[in-house]
Amino acid sequence: MPAARLLDLTRIVSRLGRGPLTGVDRVELAWLDHLIEGEAHSGLPLFALVRMADGFALLDGPGARAVAALARGADLPAADLRGRLGRRRDPLRARAETAVRRLARAQTPMPLLGWMLARHVPPDTPYFNVGHANLTPQVLGAMRGQVVVLVHDTIPLDYPQFTRPDIPMVFGRKMAAVSGRADLVVHSTAAARQATERHFARMGRVPPAVVAPLGVDVPAPGRFPDLPGLDPRRPWFLAIGTIEPRKNHALLLDVWEQLATRLAPNQMPQLVIAGSRGWRNEAVFRRLDARPPHVIEVADLSDPALAALLYRSHGLLFPSHAEGFGLPPVEAAALGVPAYLSDLPVFHEVLGDYPVYLPVDAVYSWVETIAAVLAGGERANSPDGGVGGMKPALALPGWDTHFNAVLRNVR
Repeated sequence: MPAARLLDLTRIVSRLGRGPLTGVDRVELAWLDHLIEGEAHSGLPLFALVRMADGFALLDGPGARAVAALARGADLPAADLRGRLGRRRDPLRARAETAVRRLARAQTPMPLLGWMLARHVPPDTPYFNVGHANLTPQVLGAMRGQVVVLVHDTIPLDYPQFTRPDIPMVFGRKMAAVSGRADLVVHSTAAARQATERHFARMGRVPPAVVAPLGVDVPAPGRFPDLPGLDPRRPWFLAIGTIEPRKNHALLLDVWEQLATRLAPNQMPQLVIAGSRGWRNEAVFRRLDARPPHVIEVADLSDPALAALLYRSHGLLFPSHAEGFGLPPVEAAALGVPAYLSDLPVFHEVLGDYPVYLPVDAVYSWVETIAAVLAGGERANSPDGGVGGMKPALALPGWDTHFNAVLRNVR
């Protein structure tokens, strides 16, 4: 049993004040909650590391608990002078780092990270990095205990066309640092492990690894959101995720255009696109700005509101080109909501035969499938209640299974 645990919280701090956490952010928060619980029940001290504009901050257990509260919506303070100077172009990050400074047990310039950790953190404390931040030789080399890294996917290396131009090179450097220093790499699926270790082998070292599927915390559906343009008496399908090229929203817009050529306006389903706008997707943004009929775009829904929208939908549409795990389809399955997914190995591994799998670029197949669902009349949305899952909810591994799979390998 280690003397303490050290969790990197840089990712969550960078997201404070920006709306509901998604994807990797939620995984980091789940780890934070688990280690907070471990400190409370077993007395195993928790520390947290945050990279700031001018160095690093170290938090103890109370500080980490305060960050968890901030991640769930507690108010951020006004930015102090250091925050305003260090994050001139990012006022929210300035406020978040001001909060961290007030909570910090210690702070140090970047070159003295090892000294700060040696002074304040027990020796041989394992370091957990589950957010892809701070994966550098300098940071990983400053750790005196086991280095445990969760690699969510290697999409920037496998599909550089779906990322910002500078990301593949930056991400490649991160993976090289993990290859050289990590004592344990955590993968959410066997498919992700295979892809990641192919890159590690090219980099010269494949670290020890464990496959630990992510847990799923699906909130109970809350109050149905009042979305401008959505008629809750008519059927709708839901697409969840950042509007970026990899998520393939262009295909869904093509599908809705073709459906409009064969269905009367009063028979058309609605498409709700729930997600913030991302990058390198100007053509899709222009199409959305033109307000295509029967398409509703919404961002920053709360988890309960999103769950209510999903629960009463005719299904989740997820034609992604690539995923490391894919939380929205898993959450749909946990609610018993039909899922129509691109035919990716990772979805077969996690969800088996629960979804309907469709070719990622075959508009015709998606049109025919959605038309058949509508013709079947299997779901009847009502304005005053949830219709429930059309399928039996799929039993999926919980977070305890994930944590146990990882922590039994930690010294």
